[in-house]
Amino acid sequence: MALDLDTALTGISGILVTPYDAEGEIAPARLAPIIDRALAAGVHMPVVNGNTGEFYALTTEEACTMVREVVALVDGRAPVLAGVGRGIRDACRLARASAEAGATALMIHQPPDPFVSPRGTLDYVQAVHEAGGGLPVMLYLRNDAIGTRAIADLCALPGVRGVKWATPNPLKLAEAKAACDPSIVWVGGLAEVWAPPLYAVGARGFTSGLINVWPERSVAIHAALEAGDYASANTLIAGMRAFEDIRAEELNGTNVTGVKAALLATGQDCGPTRPPSAWPLTDAQQGRLDAFLKASALA
Repeated sequence: MALDLDTALTGISGILVTPYDAEGEIAPARLAPIIDRALAAGVHMPVVNGNTGEFYALTTEEACTMVREVVALVDGRAPVLAGVGRGIRDACRLARASAEAGATALMIHQPPDPFVSPRGTLDYVQAVHEAGGGLPVMLYLRNDAIGTRAIADLCALPGVRGVKWATPNPLKLAEAKAACDPSIVWVGGLAEVWAPPLYAVGARGFTSGLINVWPERSVAIHAALEAGDYASANTLIAGMRAFEDIRAEELNGTNVTGVKAALLATGQDCGPTRPPSAWPLTDAQQGRLDAFLKASALA
């Protein structure tokens, strides 16, 4: 049975890759075994059109297709979180398409416009929420420079259920959490490596790109954190740290590259990444990835 949204948000938000075929076109059907394995392992909520899904490399039409296809592939087995964003008209179009596809909630990417204002962001989120027909909203915060007051204002908007906190500032997260309604769910948005320090100040659950390759390890880390067993969680994280280190190189330009290279090495061809992401891995990076996969019995 699919989890309710609040429970799923405190679990693992599994950010799915976007597969491409030999011609470079999106090939969502290639996600079927990845989704099946992730859900069988216990991943709580698949996420389509997230950053690991190369959201900013997709056309709006491609993103609309991805949300329709992923919701169909999940087929009611779990809630689906749909990423929306970019210019306001594209974001609203994606919100409508996500609602029509049957997504459970919207994840609103933080606007990358160079002239973002806090009060303009309020208008942006409100418009996207309305376009999505009232679907619940998760705010994806990658820059906390807007300040605690602005974050609290965003969280007070109708429909906002939580925040994916993707900045390495646990103390600012704690400050923002204290300033907002207790019903807001704060999710660790920096994957497994940052989950323990964010958990320590009140976040619950975390995002993960590892679930495309090794969902069982992500689920084990989540279980340890939920049990308050930080020692076990850190030991489990140490065993997958090499993978995250590769993804963090080249100004995070190998973030998706590492995932797709690992999928390719384990027999799941999801195609390359699109520029400006780095592709392929360098020989040195690929060697470290191969060693990680072998040591983890993944290849």
